[in-house]
Amino acid sequence: MSRKQQLLKRHRRNKRIALLIGLLGLIAAGVLVAWWLPLVLAVVLWAAHEAWFADHLFYSPKDDYAYAFPAGSEQPGLRLEAGRLMLDTPLEADETLIVGVELKSSWLGRFVDPAVELLGLEAPDRQVFERGVAGRRYLNLTGAGEALSAGKLELRGRWCRIKGQPTLWRFRQPDYRQQRVMVIAPHADDAELAAFSLYSQAAESWIVTLTAGEIEAEHYRQMGMPVAQAARIKGRLRAWDSVAVPRWAGVPEAQCVQLGYFCMQLQAMQAAPNEPQASREADLNDTRLFRQFNGFTLPGDVDGAPTWSNLIADLRALLLKARPQVIVLPTPLLDPHADHICAYAAILEALQELEWQPDTLLGYANHLHDNDRWPMGDSGAGVALPPRFDSGVELVPCSFTLALSQQQDKAMALGMMHDLQPRVPFKRRLRRWLQQLLAGRAPSPYGENEFFRKAVRRHELLWVLKQD
Repeated sequence: MSRKQQLLKRHRRNKRIALLIGLLGLIAAGVLVAWWLPLVLAVVLWAAHEAWFADHLFYSPKDDYAYAFPAGSEQPGLRLEAGRLMLDTPLEADETLIVGVELKSSWLGRFVDPAVELLGLEAPDRQVFERGVAGRRYLNLTGAGEALSAGKLELRGRWCRIKGQPTLWRFRQPDYRQQRVMVIAPHADDAELAAFSLYSQAAESWIVTLTAGEIEAEHYRQMGMPVAQAARIKGRLRAWDSVAVPRWAGVPEAQCVQLGYFCMQLQAMQAAPNEPQASREADLNDTRLFRQFNGFTLPGDVDGAPTWSNLIADLRALLLKARPQVIVLPTPLLDPHADHICAYAAILEALQELEWQPDTLLGYANHLHDNDRWPMGDSGAGVALPPRFDSGVELVPCSFTLALSQQQDKAMALGMMHDLQPRVPFKRRLRRWLQQLLAGRAPSPYGENEFFRKAVRRHELLWVLKQD
């Protein structure tokens, strides 16, 4: 069982206990006060739960985030004076800037998301944290270096206050936008969610999608399709999305590749490298149905067998063909999704003893162990560092800024993805309405799916996993 599954199991157990206690309280209220009181209280408690307690937050908001950054990355001379950040030494452009702060939520910050507002920029930013926050957090000031150097950048706590003095870390990296980039996407839309800004601006980009993402096709079953047909339609649509949507960002069709392996089967493939692993829902044991949009053949096209050995052979052929200087891929240090962990492992295995080696590996996390809502806050806001409680491994953040026009292009790319188009369930829509009304959370202007809020932001945040 993965760590996230363990956390979710504990969360559900605690919720069941809370529901039992609440039920006993309602029964007591009905017996001791009035028969109608439990009905009123049940509605009130349900609305309060949906507004304030429905987030999957598997840690205390009072816990300090724990990060270890490389020696020499801390920049001395930063101080907070009357709400304004002052710095002794000017900064260079295009640096990744991270500022550690101690936050303490106000009592209202237990009901409305607390945030730190960044003023003095061309467009103000607001980076949001957990309700009831009381501990160490990390702001992302990438893109604010000029305002910081000029002493124009102000920090203002909203439903929280900043305690003590902040700490600045600066990370200088090459301009990856001037290099050949290959983005490894376990599923269609992972590349857009994580790295649209980078791959849309890179000197040359390749998008390689490992799976067709065919399972969980309820939307198509509602159209009257049987399970297998619905899964095949969904997989074909997502295969099309994976090779067509990057064209919106200028990536040539010949550099968008769909490998067509089956969703949530990579782990089984890895465990038995030469044994085919059929689709869970599409009644398929051949990947070639989902490869039909590729512009050239790969080793796995010979037999279409969904095996780990074929996946490694496909990746090696693509690496030698594209010779990327930068590979962008999921990082298991933060992302717990099984297909994402296997995508990382597959790239490392494919690179073993290969004649071409990239200069840089950049990691991304589209899912988290501890907080399903991260990045917290609204569309267009900055992306603070995610929760992390293990300082045993050094991490090097690499952040890119997106102008409003780039955010809008990214939103349109996500909007073309068929998997993000269906309406969310009524219960989730009702929950969001209550959160908007009672917790002050704004809906995304770009779409209902939660990824429009999470991914269309001022920043894209990656992690340097290898740098020559």
